[in-house]
Amino acid sequence: MEDKKMEDALDSFVQSLEEEQKSGELVEKKKRKRIGNTEAKNGMDRIIEFIKTTIESICIGEDIRVEVDKSSMQFSVYGEDLAMAIGKNGKNMEALEYIVNLISNRKKLFDKSILIDIKDYRKNKVKKIKKTAIKLAKKAMREGKRIKLKPMCAFERKIIHNTLAGFEHIQTKSKNREPYRRIIIYPLREGN
Repeated sequence: MEDKKMEDALDSFVQSLEEEQKSGELVEKKKRKRIGNTEAKNGMDRIIEFIKTTIESICIGEDIRVEVDKSSMQFSVYGEDLAMAIGKNGKNMEALEYIVNLISNRKKLFDKSILIDIKDYRKNKVKKIKKTAIKLAKKAMREGKRIKLKPMCAFERKIIHNTLAGFEHIQTKSKNREPYRRIIIYPLREGN
């Protein structure tokens, strides 16, 4: 039920951005907030404020802290109970990231894509994927059999390909079409 509400809200927001783009007129009124003596906030402050406001609206009563790594454009969000903002399998977090990138592109705030990680969910997921990839590569070498992984998104497949690229006796290939695209780990025999 909550996923459906989030999906409807995202669809409505994306539709309004598309209408705004077609008409060439801004749907929202341009309001500049004053910060101290400065006329307008810079792009970084605007994105941080948007992320905080959005997550505080989703996770009512939470005190949100946002840290930024400017080199990678990663916005790390921290708070007590942010499970609703993360969503099942990180879907809500991905949706928020998508919206933030739409806004950033539309308002020409940054040249780079923005990454959002809530309570280190993405960081921990990457560690888990790497650990699983290494474990399965060792199993493929030990048993001399290919191993098919479950279908996964491009982001996860890239992590596995990059992690196993350093293995001398292993080769990885992606097979099938989205959304059923998966990785197959092949053990290489001597002389191949």
